Amino acid sequence: MKIQSQRDFAAGALFCAFGVAFAWGAATYSVGSGARMGPGYFPLIVGLLIALLGAVITARSLIVHTEAGDPIGAIAWRPLLFIIGANLLFGVLLAGLPSIGVPAMGLIVAIYGLTFVSSLAGHEFHFKEVFILATVLAAGSYGAFVWALNLQFPVWPSFIVG
Repeated sequence: MKIQSQRDFAAGALFCAFGVAFAWGAATYSVGSGARMGPGYFPLIVGLLIALLGAVITARSLIVHTEAGDPIGAIAWRPLLFIIGANLLFGVLLAGLPSIGVPAMGLIVAIYGLTFVSSLAGHEFHFKEVFILATVLAAGSYGAFVWALNLQFPVWPSFIVG
């Protein structure tokens, strides 16, 4: 069988690999049953669904004809680095890095950092729009995680609230 779409084939293979790895990692937790779910139930199901989606995309890449084989283009390094960097920054700002003396900055500051750094991945940057988006995300996250779900994690910088 000939690969009709190189992009779809590569994407499907990555989906399969990540889905299987995720499901395998989730299987180390107690899975339980549908009526009494354990901590590994949801991640296991999500991993299996991702792997199934990858299998469908891979199979489709072998069947559906595309012009010139739909080749894989160059890697977009700028967006990749900014998105990964934004997620790492979010983790550092949320919990801090005590080993090197970086204090926890909390949820609100972490969301602003995540939003501003990830917005640099695009071709255009509009400070006002990004600020409004960050504010809406911060307010929504506070409402969902702190107020509604009553989760306990730092919301404000540790040097302010003590």
